[in-house]
Amino acid sequence: EDFLTLIFKAMMKDALNSSHPVSSAVQSSEQIEEMFDALSYIKGASLLLMLKHYLTKDVFQAGIEVYLHNHSYGTAQSDDLWDSMNEITSGTLDVKKMMKTWIVHKGFPLVTVVRNGKIISVQQEKFLYRVEPENWTSDASYLWHIPLTFITNRCNFTHCTNAYLLDQKSG
Repeated sequence: EDFLTLIFKAMMKDALNSSHPVSSAVQSSEQIEEMFDALSYIKGASLLLMLKHYLTKDVFQAGIEVYLHNHSYGTAQSDDLWDSMNEITSGTLDVKKMMKTWIVHKGFPLVTVVRNGKIISVQQEKFLYRVEPENWTSDASYLWHIPLTFITNRCNFTHCTNAYLLDQKSG
């Protein structure tokens, strides 16, 4: 319950146009300090939970083990974690490409789901809680690779989960 409260507080900050990406190039020590705030840590934890759910617990765990083995007693960058996950998925999913869309964009997407009979359509757009004119920038190019999981009337979360990667504006 406390974690959800933290996530929702972080999402409120991240839904403002004045937010910042989880990962970006920095030029000064002041910019480095600005990057290590609650938003970065909480959003980062949420992104890892999303990835774990999408990949499954066992695949995610194996990717973490590869990452820790490859970078023990050394330095690492975020790409190193995604590369380790790619090793485990054996090219079936480009984890780096998917996760880059989450860490280099500020904010998060709003996914709209429309059902028309047996046809399900999904569409994504950047969610903004409040537009701040002094910090406004165009977000038309924002595109996330969104792992969507769902169930049907033939299965539930304990027996089977279907997955779909929304990597376009609509699908």
